[in-house]
Amino acid sequence: MIRRLARTLDPRLPAQVWLLQLGGVMNSFGNGIVLPFLVIYLHDIRGFGLGISGLVVATSAAAQLTAGIGSGPLVDRLGPKRVLGAGLVMQSIGIGLFPLVRSPWEAFLLIAIEGAGSAGFWPSQSTLIARLTPAERRHAAYAQQRVTMNLGIGLGGLTGGLIASVSSPTSFTVLFVVDAATFLAYFFVLFFIHDDGPVEHHADAPSSYRAVLRDRVFARLWVLNFLFVAAGYSLFNLVPPFAADQADVSEHQIGALFFINTIVIVLAQLPISRAIEGRRRMRALALMPSLWIICWLLLDFAGWRFDGTTAFVLMAVALAIFGVGECFHGPAHQALVADIGPTHLRGRYFAVHSLSWGLAGTVGPALGGFVLAAAPFALWPLAAGVCAIAAVGALRTEPRIPNELARIPHAEPEPPVLALAGTG
Repeated sequence: MIRRLARTLDPRLPAQVWLLQLGGVMNSFGNGIVLPFLVIYLHDIRGFGLGISGLVVATSAAAQLTAGIGSGPLVDRLGPKRVLGAGLVMQSIGIGLFPLVRSPWEAFLLIAIEGAGSAGFWPSQSTLIARLTPAERRHAAYAQQRVTMNLGIGLGGLTGGLIASVSSPTSFTVLFVVDAATFLAYFFVLFFIHDDGPVEHHADAPSSYRAVLRDRVFARLWVLNFLFVAAGYSLFNLVPPFAADQADVSEHQIGALFFINTIVIVLAQLPISRAIEGRRRMRALALMPSLWIICWLLLDFAGWRFDGTTAFVLMAVALAIFGVGECFHGPAHQALVADIGPTHLRGRYFAVHSLSWGLAGTVGPALGGFVLAAAPFALWPLAAGVCAIAAVGALRTEPRIPNELARIPHAEPEPPVLALAGTG
């Protein structure tokens, strides 16, 4: 039984991918330490208004969207390892200097540097994972990427909560320094990752964003991901005010809700990835928004009918269901984006794909916030409706997926490379 469980949890990936994911854990741990407390630092420690503090956070997203367009060609021309390394250094500088902030313009400048560095992070890391992983194991690699991200952020948030204290401004300095150090730690991990650099291709082969935008299958995947993020991931941050205002859920219970979601993803991601091997990608992907429909309706019901501990328990079940749904995204969707794009355009594909996250991450909370303020119990049924549209869209996209990519691979991996490469 134990051996069978171990096989289920083993993603069977090359050693270099494991090392890259170790760097990802360190990186997300640092993000988890700082992100929940950034507005608190700007408002309570530096005395900026909440409006200005919110604009600082929004500037990071704006910088990611702006710089993200340029990151794709850089990944394809210079290689993902170099772009990832440069992005990590920029993020370390932007975050590491935040303890020196005294005026709003300084915060805007530093967060813009951090955001520009972050813009190159996801396209380059995702491209590097695709290069290092055999095609038949990419779904497992992207599933593991989600595990490392959630594990790091969850542990980072818990650690940051133990360190941060408004009564001690120095505690926030510790948060920023630790976060900056995690970026640099990931940077040094890259010295042990091998990357062949730019991919050679025929001169007459298309090598621009025009070729990406002409890919109709990718365009459908982009729209689907926009719906997933707008009606799913991006609304997660609206759960706390809904739970607190409509169901009298305490701050500690709200923190527990997020922790439960994280733990579910960490425990369920790899077994689910293994279970859906050999299944049709789009049918597996349609399960994600289908489960989110149940989550949002249960959340709405809990806030409408109950309060306190009972509401907390029902909301915990709802967000656990949400977490199970999230586990289908990496192996079914992210891996497909890596597979459909030509190797020499993969950086551009992931850069455009990242825009669906950024744009939907802006639109979802913006519209959702207005709905939550005007009619709080209408938000979650509306989100469930959009999830239903996304589920149907995923199923209708299935006939357009190339036959060789229609199913999630189910094959034995190549023997893992035990010796780590040099600097590459």
